[in-house]
Amino acid sequence: MVVTSQPIDADNHYYEALDAFTRHLDPNFRERGVRPVQEGKRVRMLIGGKVNTFIPNPTFNPIIVPGCLDPLFRGQISEDIDPRTLMQVEPLRPEYGDRDRRIQVMDEQGLGGALLFPTLGCGVEEALRNDIPATMASLSAFNRWLEDDWGFDYQGRLLAAPMLSLADPDAALAEIEVLLDRGVRIVHMRPAPVPAPNGTSRSLGDPSHDPIWARLAEAGVPVAFHLGDSGYDARFASAWGASEQFGFGKGDPLGRVIVSDRAIQDTVASLVVHGAFQRHPKLRIASIENGSDWIKVLVKHLRKQANQTPWVFTEDPLDTIRRHVWVTPYMEEDFEALAELIGHDRILFGSDWPHGEGLAQPLDFAKELGGFDEATTQLIMRDNCLDLLGVSS
Repeated sequence: MVVTSQPIDADNHYYEALDAFTRHLDPNFRERGVRPVQEGKRVRMLIGGKVNTFIPNPTFNPIIVPGCLDPLFRGQISEDIDPRTLMQVEPLRPEYGDRDRRIQVMDEQGLGGALLFPTLGCGVEEALRNDIPATMASLSAFNRWLEDDWGFDYQGRLLAAPMLSLADPDAALAEIEVLLDRGVRIVHMRPAPVPAPNGTSRSLGDPSHDPIWARLAEAGVPVAFHLGDSGYDARFASAWGASEQFGFGKGDPLGRVIVSDRAIQDTVASLVVHGAFQRHPKLRIASIENGSDWIKVLVKHLRKQANQTPWVFTEDPLDTIRRHVWVTPYMEEDFEALAELIGHDRILFGSDWPHGEGLAQPLDFAKELGGFDEATTQLIMRDNCLDLLGVSS
C-alpha cells in the first residue's frame, strides 16, 4: 500500500455488478447460489432458490444519494419531519462500480486510500446458512469477481476485502491461501455464529477455526467484521412474532432495540472468552460500521464473568480488546469516551460512503474530532488504519 499523508477511509463501499456471484460460479451451484432474475421491469435476487430482500433493488439503479439519511442517524431532524421523506435517489454513478473513476473521486474528496466492503454481499451468508457447500462456492466466486473488477490492492489506494466464511474450515483455509497468493491485505467476515452442519452453529472462537486464525495472523492480514445480515433479525422475528422484513422503514422497531449491537458484541465476546486471541496473539480484527457504544457494555459483562470464572481469562478482558480490536464509531457517539476506554490508537475513520446513512463527504468525519489535538486526529484519520494493516506510517 502506498503510504500517503492523506486520510484513509476504513469504511468505503462499492455497488456490486449483477454477475458478481455468477461470473465465476461453479455451474453445479447455479440453482443453489446467488443469481439475478428478471421479473418484468424489475430484477430480483434469488439466493438459495428464494427471493432475497436484503437489497430490494440489486441493479442499484436508481440508488440512494450518499449521506441523505445522515441527519436521521445523528438525531438531527425535528419531530414534525417524517424520516421517510429524507430518502433521495439518483442514477447510479460510474464511481460506484469503476475503480479508476473511484480513484478520481477520492482525489476530489481528499482521500489517500480506502478499505472497500460489499453492499449486496453482506446478506449472502445468512441466506445460504443451511447450504454450506453453496456458501463456500458462492463466496469464492465473488472473490474472483472482486479481484477482476476492483483488485485487492489497486494502485496502493483501494484495498478491497474479500469475503470469507468459516462454515467449512478446510475450504476457508484453502481460499485464504489463494487470496494470500493474490496479494490480499484484509479480509471480511460476518459478525455472527458460524453456520455448521444440520442447522447447528459454532462460536468464532471454536478451536476448529484455529488454522484459519493462525494463517491470517502469520500473514499479518487483519479480519474486518462489517455490519450485515447476521441472522439476528430472523431470530428476533421468531422469538417475538414479528416480521422479518428488511430495508428502510420496514420491520418492527422493537427489533432495532433488541437486536442493536448484539451481533458484533457477541462476535468479539466469542473470540475473547473462547480463547482465540490467547491462542493467536498476533491476530488483529476491526469492527466496521457497527458503532462503538457496545464496547463499554461488553467490557462490563466480560469483567463480571472474569470475576466468576477467573481460570478462563489470562488478563483483564479490556486489555485483550485494546490489543486486538480496532473500531469505526458512529458519528453520533462520544469519541472522547471511546478513546478513554480503548485508546486513541484503536479508533478508525470510517465514512460508509456512498451509502445513504453515511457521510455525503467522507472528510466531514474530521469535524467530529474537535476535542482531539492534531496528533490524535492524524492517528484516527490515517495512522491507525495503517497500523491495523501492518504498514509503517
